[in-house]
Amino acid sequence: MSDERHTDNTDNTDNGQVPTPRDDSGEVIGVRKGMFGANNGGDTSGYGGLVRTVTLPGATSRPYGGWFDEVADELEGALEEQDPLPDNAIEKTVVDRGELTFFVAREHLVQVARTLRDDPALRFELCTGVSGVHYLGDKGRELHAVYHLRSLTHGRLIRLEVSAPDSDPHIPSLVAVYPANDWHERETYDFFGLIFDGHPALTRIMMPDDWQGFPQRKDYPLGGIAVEYKGAQIPAPDQRRSYS
Repeated sequence: MSDERHTDNTDNTDNGQVPTPRDDSGEVIGVRKGMFGANNGGDTSGYGGLVRTVTLPGATSRPYGGWFDEVADELEGALEEQDPLPDNAIEKTVVDRGELTFFVAREHLVQVARTLRDDPALRFELCTGVSGVHYLGDKGRELHAVYHLRSLTHGRLIRLEVSAPDSDPHIPSLVAVYPANDWHERETYDFFGLIFDGHPALTRIMMPDDWQGFPQRKDYPLGGIAVEYKGAQIPAPDQRRSYS
């Protein structure tokens, strides 16, 4: 799974085209070669010579444009009024591809989410789920969890993003704030190995209980696993096809 984004310095909200200056250099976290990252002759796409940098968007400077500034101001103000005052709860704010994303320190995730849900001027009552992303080159924060929050009251959609290192893949569960996240957190745990602390029953949801590893991590081996199908044995992918 990839979450690469292109530079877009124009906001697409209904309130007009407002420039949103940003550090266009972003954060370069790696270089990919070929279409699928396959090495040693495994790329059959015809794009084996393709070289691409993997860049995460940099922080956006104000004005964000449209109602984005209103939401950011209200969230920052609401957090400042709370006791204890969150220290660096919002690590950075990014406007990219017409979306507003708050990068949140994981220790403050629950507090930020509850504020977004309960503040009358925000009212993001619905979380439509959490997705995992694995950036091998983003050292010290390789695992990302991405949440989409929707305000039914105000008709708005924002994103929260939280990171954790491979060596400590713990993120607080949001089930107490958004109960529908129960199944989504289990799926993200199943495929990416993110551990949602406080989840009521964090078990696999798709893979067998005794499955080793997390299949959607970028360091998970491709192929090489035989499949048993109703008693028949299907050879592993690397034994079914040869690459020239």
